[in-house]
Amino acid sequence: MKESWYIAYRKIKAFGNKICFYICRVFPIKPNLISVCTFEGKGGFGCNPKYLVQELHKRNPDYEFVWFVNDMSKEFPDYVRKVPNTLWSRAYWLSTSKVWIDNYRKPYGTCKRKGQYYLNVNHYTIGIKCTGLWRGKGFSKMAYLVSKNDSDMIDDLVIDSDWCEQVSPKGLVYEGTYLKTGAPRCDVLYGDRSRYQKLFREKHNLPENAKVVMFAPTFREGAKDGKRSVYSEIWTIDFKRLLDNLEKKFDGTWYICIRVHPQLAPTFQEYKNAEIQERLIDESQADDMYEILAGMDAYITDYSSACFEAGFANIPVFIYADDIQKYANDRGSLMWNLASDPLDHVTNNKEMTPEMNLVFPFPVATDNEELEKIIVSFDEGEYRKKLDEFHKSVGLVFGGKASEKLAETVVEFCKN
Repeated sequence: MKESWYIAYRKIKAFGNKICFYICRVFPIKPNLISVCTFEGKGGFGCNPKYLVQELHKRNPDYEFVWFVNDMSKEFPDYVRKVPNTLWSRAYWLSTSKVWIDNYRKPYGTCKRKGQYYLNVNHYTIGIKCTGLWRGKGFSKMAYLVSKNDSDMIDDLVIDSDWCEQVSPKGLVYEGTYLKTGAPRCDVLYGDRSRYQKLFREKHNLPENAKVVMFAPTFREGAKDGKRSVYSEIWTIDFKRLLDNLEKKFDGTWYICIRVHPQLAPTFQEYKNAEIQERLIDESQADDMYEILAGMDAYITDYSSACFEAGFANIPVFIYADDIQKYANDRGSLMWNLASDPLDHVTNNKEMTPEMNLVFPFPVATDNEELEKIIVSFDEGEYRKKLDEFHKSVGLVFGGKASEKLAETVVEFCKN
C-alpha cells in the first residue's frame, strides 16, 4: 500500500514537472547548446561525459556546455557553465539544448522535444552486479517507471561490447539503438599510462618508483518504501597485510589509494591505522577516478564494474568479496556465478548472457588469507592470457578512440 501511494505521488509530481518543460518550449532550441549531467547531479566533471565534452570543445570551441550539479562549488573548466540541478533549471536548459549527454537517468517527468538528441553514455558497461529487471523483486516498480521514461527518450546508448548488447534490454530497460564505441573514460587507460602515473605521484609527493594499489569497494544503495539510501559495510580487508603481500610479490614500496563513494567518504576518514597511515591516500572526493586509475599498479574491489576496465589496461585486479552470498541475495542475483561456482573457475550467469561461455578473468578471495594466496601466486603471463581470451569472447571494443568517435556523432547531429 505504501509503495502504491508513493508511485501515485511520483506520477502526480512527474505531471507537474512535464508542465514546466512544456512551458519552457516557448524558448527556441540553441543549435550549439549541449546540456550534461553525471550521477543525477551528484557528480562533477568526470566519468564518460568529461572526456566527450573535452573532445567536443577541442573540435568546436563555439559549443556551449551547461552542466547540472547539486553542489555549485564543484570545479569545471572555464568553457563549462555550472547550473543548479533544480526543476526549473533543468526544464529551461534541457528544453533549449540541441544535445543531452548523461551517464545516469533523467528525473521522472523530464520531456525531450523534437529536434533534440539524447546520448546516454552510461556509467558502467561489463559488470558483476545485476541491474534493472535482472534484479527481480529488488527492482521496484518506481525504478522501472523512471528507467522506462528515460530509456524512451534516449536516441543512442553507448556500449563497449557484445556483452552489453545482450544484458541491456532488461538491465537498462532499453530497446533502442547502440553506439558500440567503447567508453570515453577508458581512453586514458589505453596504451602508455606513464603520464598519469607521474601525475599521481607528483600530486601526493610520492617517490617516482612508488607503486600504488587502488581499493575501490562498490557503491551500495538500498531502497525502502520506494526511497533510496546509501549504506556502507565494514570492510574486513587487512591493509597492512595487503601492503606486505604486494611488496613480497612485486617488490618496491607500495601505497593504497582509497576510492569509496563520496557519500561514504566521511566514514572512511574516521579510519586510523598507525602502522600504515602515511601510506593511505584518500581519493574518494575526486570527481573523476579514471585518470587516477590510469596511474595505478594494481586494483582491488568487491563487485565494482571498474575491475573490468582496469583489466582493459592489463592492470592486475584482485577481487576481495567477503559477503558473496549475502550480496547476491540483496541484488537478486549476480552476472557471475560467484555464489555457486568454485572461486578459481567462476562462469557467467547464463540467464543474462546465454550466448556466451565465459570464465571470470580475475582471482577471487573471500578473506585475508585467500587474498594473500592469490597475490603471492599471481602469474602475469597467465593473467594476460585469460584477459585476452575474455575480451575476445565478450566482443570488447577498446582502442582509445571512443571520445573521438562519439564526438563525430554529436558534431554531425549539430550540423544537421
